[in-house]
Amino acid sequence: MDYPIRINKYLRDKGLVSRREADKLISAGEVLVDGRRAEMGMLIYEGDKVVLHQKQEKEYIYLAYYKPRGLATQATGNFESVITEWRERGVFPVGRLDKESEGLLILTNDGRLTAKITGPESKTNKEYIVNVKEGLSKGVPAIFEKGMQTKTFGKLLPAKARIVDRHTLRVVLLEGKRHQIRVMLSELHYTITDIKRVRIGHILIGDLRPGQTRKLTPLEISRL
Repeated sequence: MDYPIRINKYLRDKGLVSRREADKLISAGEVLVDGRRAEMGMLIYEGDKVVLHQKQEKEYIYLAYYKPRGLATQATGNFESVITEWRERGVFPVGRLDKESEGLLILTNDGRLTAKITGPESKTNKEYIVNVKEGLSKGVPAIFEKGMQTKTFGKLLPAKARIVDRHTLRVVLLEGKRHQIRVMLSELHYTITDIKRVRIGHILIGDLRPGQTRKLTPLEISRL
């Protein structure tokens, strides 16, 4: 940890709460630094004693969710989305899938997971099954694996790819730029008919059907 560091980032990087939750606790007087009430935006120096008092232990929820095709992860206005569908149950999606893609999302009330799964330093890869209209060239996996040069994003990180059959490709991404797989295959002149995410890190979609959820196991949560 690089000192000095803002207190909300310190609490997040310690794995205690998200930065937003930290700000709420600081405002409520639930955080002490060297025995004194913490202030918003203050800096923590090496050797400072930081104590977090939460009046009630938060019960975290972790769900694997199969997002159906045609449902946006988030949307503006009054349009239905994963966020609006699950807001009243107190959980939110980590990352996103575009509206016309389907498959695995993680739903949680633990804000710490966002940085761990989608942050720039995340090592969590994600696996997709992609169907295209045209027949796949045998050279596509090699293009992905050496780090594809794109007009939209520039040079991308290497991605693993395996041809399943003439129209189906399995792709594993480490980074997750918006519409990345669609951009990559479009620039190679392929027409995507379907994208399904089947894995996030060690979490598999398994037998889930569109709209269904299951609780993550303690082992799955620990691996996140």
